[in-house]
Amino acid sequence: MAFRKGASGNPAGRPKGTSDRRNSLRELLQPHAADLVKKAVELALAGDTTALRICVDRIIPAVKAKDAPISLSGLSGSLADQGRTVLDALAAGELTPDEANAVMGVISAQARIIEVDELEKRIAALEGRNDGSESQSPA
Repeated sequence: MAFRKGASGNPAGRPKGTSDRRNSLRELLQPHAADLVKKAVELALAGDTTALRICVDRIIPAVKAKDAPISLSGLSGSLADQGRTVLDALAAGELTPDEANAVMGVISAQARIIEVDELEKRIAALEGRNDGSESQSPA
């Protein structure tokens, strides 16, 4: 049976009061939270690399791209030149892959803006030419 456009497959939505499985599991672990954290620390100190990674990730969370400002002052020239500059910075380790992806997204958005702007100008020029030739045509 095909879905009808604009019609929800579940119009009533999830019933109220339906518990989320994750919340149920959290409730089961909550009374043991202090002991579990203590055990994770003990394992990490004993050399368990997985426990160590979990503990360090909680103490020192990874820097997200939004947390670190990125300077765009080095970007100049054509859009292709700007893209090459970002790729070179990524290859040199000056940008993380997430940061490079974010900057490339900005460059890509700028390219779309320029493309739409140029198309609007070309259409306006064509319409202007057509309006002028229609008014000068003999009746």
